Amino acid sequence: MTGSRTRTSNRPGRRRLTAAAGLALVVAAALYAFGRTHTPNYDSTLFGRRGNDANALKAELGTALLCLAFFQLILALWMYRRLPGAGAAPRWVPLAHRLGGAVLFVLSLPIAYHCITAYGVQTYSARVALHSIAGCFFYGAFATKVLLVRSRYLTAWALPLAGGTLFSLVAILWFSGALWQLTRS
Repeated sequence: MTGSRTRTSNRPGRRRLTAAAGLALVVAAALYAFGRTHTPNYDSTLFGRRGNDANALKAELGTALLCLAFFQLILALWMYRRLPGAGAAPRWVPLAHRLGGAVLFVLSLPIAYHCITAYGVQTYSARVALHSIAGCFFYGAFATKVLLVRSRYLTAWALPLAGGTLFSLVAILWFSGALWQLTRS
């Protein structure tokens, strides 16, 4: 009897995980398809800046995103009592984590908009392909995390995996874009 009860109570969690993974793939595939079929507009501006000036601004904003992603990681570790020596997280930590995630998402939008309108999804080099594909998956992973964070029926590893994936994608985007731009200047 216990086995059937466990199987039944786990179904909503499995469905939520499957839906979340499907959502990630749909969002990433839609962005990829748009980026591949969209005609790049190399004169596109970012807050009035064009060309290398726009790319330098994206690198600076991307660096801010990476710092915010580190902050998010620390807060998440603290909330789940995985931050060595920190003890239990104060009551403000979950709210700060939620607000930090919203700021990270909003700050990423102008960067992504410029990337996809100015360049689209390009694959002419390994670095550029990695950056383009990671950018597409970032928004799929973000949508997935938002869906998972609202679920009460998750396995213990699902939310940390989604958050860790988001952090990893921000790091990949920074290394393949912002760092490359900052070291060429």
